[in-house]
Amino acid sequence: MNFLAHTYLAWSSGNDEEFIIGSFIADHVKGNGTRRFRPGFMKGIVFHRNIDMYTDQHPQFIRSKSRLIGQYHKYSGVITDMFYDHLLAANWRDYSHEDIHDFTVRNYKLLLKYFLTLPPKTKRLLPFMIQSNWLASYAHFDFLQRSLEGMAMRTPFKSNMENAVIDLLRDYSLFTEEFRLFFPEIIEYAKQL
Repeated sequence: MNFLAHTYLAWSSGNDEEFIIGSFIADHVKGNGTRRFRPGFMKGIVFHRNIDMYTDQHPQFIRSKSRLIGQYHKYSGVITDMFYDHLLAANWRDYSHEDIHDFTVRNYKLLLKYFLTLPPKTKRLLPFMIQSNWLASYAHFDFLQRSLEGMAMRTPFKSNMENAVIDLLRDYSLFTEEFRLFFPEIIEYAKQL
């Protein structure tokens, strides 16, 4: 799961601001870095990590990822995360009564409110995220393409991620079906955490 899905699931679990921020920043908090956060943030970080573990073991996610592993190797999971955020954004109305732009603006305002608490990597990323409205823009293939190209440039090894949108378009119905089977189950799982 990527930024949009994690944020959606965190909000679905309640309106605790620190919990939502914790879930958002979890990938940018490593090792003992968690000690500097208050309990509300820590709960969000743990929630995010549990969501990741569940996702990585889910049969539908594994099926989507396995279609990519031959070409993208260790990056196939990251690409699948991006594809699933695309599918969530593109089908937002199937999962939320709130307009996606209202949802994203609410999240950006919350992140800005807690800006001083954010890890350095999140602080560097946030202005670009807000300016390009990443969370809603995942719905668009051109944005997804640019995001994957940017990630490919930052990987230490040849990732081929810049080619992944071709795979998404080729097997769009398969990825969509897998996502549609997966997402309701992770929503239910998140409610139990």
